[in-house]
Amino acid sequence: MPVNTAVIPAARTFSYYLDRQLSANPDQLALLTERLQQPFDLAEMQAFADWDSLDSMEVLQKLLRQLRTAVMARLIARDVGGVASLDEVVTTISLLADFVINTTLPIAKRTLAHFGDPIGEDSGEVQELIVVGMGKLGGHELNVSSDIDLIFLYPEGGDTNGSRKLANHEYFTRLGKLLIGALNDITFDGQVFRVDMRLRPYGDSGPLVMSLAALENYLLTQGREWERYAWIKARVIAGDASQLEPLTRPFVYRKYLDYGAYGAMRDLHAQIRREVARRDMAENIKLGPGGIREVEFIAQVFQLIRGGRERRLQLKSTRDTYAVLAELRLLEPDTVDELLQAYTFLRNLEHRLQYLDDQQTQNLPTSDDNRQRIARSMGFADWQSFMDELNQHRRKVARHFEQVFFLPTEGAPAHPLESLWRDISDTDIDGQLATLGYQDAAAIQSQLRSLKTSQRYQQLPDGGRKKLDALMGPLIEVAAGFENPDTTLSRVLTLIEAISRRSSYLSLLQEYPQTLQRLASLCSASAWVSGYLTRHPILLDELLDARVLYASPDWPQLAAQLQQQLADCQGDVEAKMDTLRHFQHAQTFRLVAQDLAGMWTLEALSDELSRLADLVLAATLQHAWLDIPKRHREVPLFSIIGYGKLGGKELGYASDLDVIFLYDDEHPDAADLYSRLARKMTTWLTSTTSAGVLYDIDLRLRPNGSSGLLVSTTEAFRHYQHHDAWLWEHQALTRARFVCGNTEIGERFESIREEVLSLPREPATLAAEVIAMRSKMLETHPSREDDVKHARGGIVDVEFIVQFLILAHARQVPGLLANSGNIALLATAAEAGLISPALANQARDAYRTYRRLQHASRLNDSSKVSHAPLECYQQVQALWQQVFGCAADSP
Repeated sequence: MPVNTAVIPAARTFSYYLDRQLSANPDQLALLTERLQQPFDLAEMQAFADWDSLDSMEVLQKLLRQLRTAVMARLIARDVGGVASLDEVVTTISLLADFVINTTLPIAKRTLAHFGDPIGEDSGEVQELIVVGMGKLGGHELNVSSDIDLIFLYPEGGDTNGSRKLANHEYFTRLGKLLIGALNDITFDGQVFRVDMRLRPYGDSGPLVMSLAALENYLLTQGREWERYAWIKARVIAGDASQLEPLTRPFVYRKYLDYGAYGAMRDLHAQIRREVARRDMAENIKLGPGGIREVEFIAQVFQLIRGGRERRLQLKSTRDTYAVLAELRLLEPDTVDELLQAYTFLRNLEHRLQYLDDQQTQNLPTSDDNRQRIARSMGFADWQSFMDELNQHRRKVARHFEQVFFLPTEGAPAHPLESLWRDISDTDIDGQLATLGYQDAAAIQSQLRSLKTSQRYQQLPDGGRKKLDALMGPLIEVAAGFENPDTTLSRVLTLIEAISRRSSYLSLLQEYPQTLQRLASLCSASAWVSGYLTRHPILLDELLDARVLYASPDWPQLAAQLQQQLADCQGDVEAKMDTLRHFQHAQTFRLVAQDLAGMWTLEALSDELSRLADLVLAATLQHAWLDIPKRHREVPLFSIIGYGKLGGKELGYASDLDVIFLYDDEHPDAADLYSRLARKMTTWLTSTTSAGVLYDIDLRLRPNGSSGLLVSTTEAFRHYQHHDAWLWEHQALTRARFVCGNTEIGERFESIREEVLSLPREPATLAAEVIAMRSKMLETHPSREDDVKHARGGIVDVEFIVQFLILAHARQVPGLLANSGNIALLATAAEAGLISPALANQARDAYRTYRRLQHASRLNDSSKVSHAPLECYQQVQALWQQVFGCAADSP
């Protein structure tokens, strides 16, 4: 869109600085008028002067300042004229900073040419200065009159190789000073950028430049929390970026969810607030309440907490970070919209304040004339209407900031049960515990006292011990509210003791009291959940948001989320394995929380757990293949077939996965490549990493069992099933399905499965073989009434009945070929007249009862299953009698 040059007089009227520059430099006015239509881009900066020919720092300084004046003139005219967006303004001024740094360095080096090149003492290679832009420069978000925060680094020590030798440290110190002077010195032509070096290690008292080894040691031994915040935006402007990121990323981004960042960020903000109050800076739109800094803090605390796990949050730009926070629903989209609208308003206002007289200020003006200028430039008729809008934005920012950072216990009176924990070492509190409802108060007192006097507790850092102390009173109160208070408290204490050295988790429970209530509720309901959380405490994060915890899984969306997380690992196999585990554990935890809340029937829950396994297996297959060297195709002609509980979609929380691997590929190396893929997948799934284990895998159902090949072609599988398979293998095939991989192979497998299950069989002969096999199983798993799986009339008998019906009658009743589960298949058999409908319904109910008892046993972390009603066994035995013509022995 053409820009009306009338905006230039209007901008001159608004900006004292612009009017002075154009009055003193008529050529600048002509240039501005000529180029007003376009943003000031890199190509124009490069064409502004013959930079390569310069060898004088004095000439360079003059030209850099003239360039800066030209850039500023156009930005002011375009921005105040309503043509330039906030993105154009911050990008242009950040681009100018990058350009002047990279233009200055070669010329500064030429002035040091007599020293030669700095040579690394280990590598023997020429060393280059690494210039790191911090703060808004690092995020490409500079304001128009900003200083620039820089850090100077160099790869390694050594000496220069010129006629006059210098240590590399001294050489780069001189080079850094030349760079600072070229930009920071005030000359007749002004200044390019104020340079601030205070963010470097040790601040003003530290060396101007530092080797990478020295930086690494500093970050490991002395790096402070506020420096993690500062390094979020660090960006290499000049020099080799590849060597720096591996040093700084672990310092900034923790592998775990770092809720300790809340306290650090809150302390930093409190210091700023105190300084603002001391200097009467309430009207400062950057540092004052609801200002720019608070918008930045909200984004950056999420980056510090979650950036190690969610690499998409490892961003430099505040606005880009908010987009990801909305996408991940870490903040509601409406909240993000309000914060970004406020941020845009405040940043535009910041620029207007600085355009007035090219001053680095974020304070609102005090004179009526300047107030009116600012109001009009922001699109308001008067100062009051402008202030109304500004205050509305600042109130929204302050509200969202308080919601994110407010500590509910801060300033609150001590918890009424605090004294119980404080005095437990030398005071009996069993009477008070009994009054609260604890049943074995003496045992609870003993457990609490044991924790308080333990070496683990005594050796905690002061900060961690204070957090644990603050939790104990609320925990004792919360646990007392459940029907099983002793068990609840005992389980949570076990978890607390396990995580006590990770103060970040204690911070989470302290920062968000609702998580303590949800934690106690889940631990009260299930010993398995308590143990699962103790093994995977990172899942405590799932307790934060009930909307997410209890939301039904959207599997396509979750699959896309997992793929993005795996892609963010950038080929790092260990990171991918951990990502798969974190994802699977989180989804399992959400499902168990929903299960305990009564949201799922057992059949539906098994379907969800099976979908989760399918998704994880598909992702593992895809990424394990990418890790195979010399693979001959991008997508393997390979599939995973599920058997047993996976095949029948009857998975529980800790079920093994019975699988086989099929491929169809004529490439000469296919057998070897796919065998390697199968082994790699097994390793990825079963290895114990810092994030735990994914699944236990059972491969014994492959052709020829443990002695057979790890992978088979579909034709070899077909031949085996038709000519060599045992009856029990055909029984297993009744609960088998394509899980993931190449769909054409899956279709061929399903065709083979239907062929085999539909083979003509003599029912009497088949029945005798099935009965003999059941008898053989009883030799190793005798029938017991408390074992609902192997008892006569139990789960195995139901499965054998269904398998017999399929193998004997699927040829005449195709509906039996459907892999729809034992309960549905019993109904299909009854509808076909193969079994009594009444007995079928009774057996279906019994099977449901058995599975519910197994499920309850798993949740209670018990190896024993509660006794099933005797009539359940009798009903299944009656069906067995009808199907096989002989009685099943009593359990």
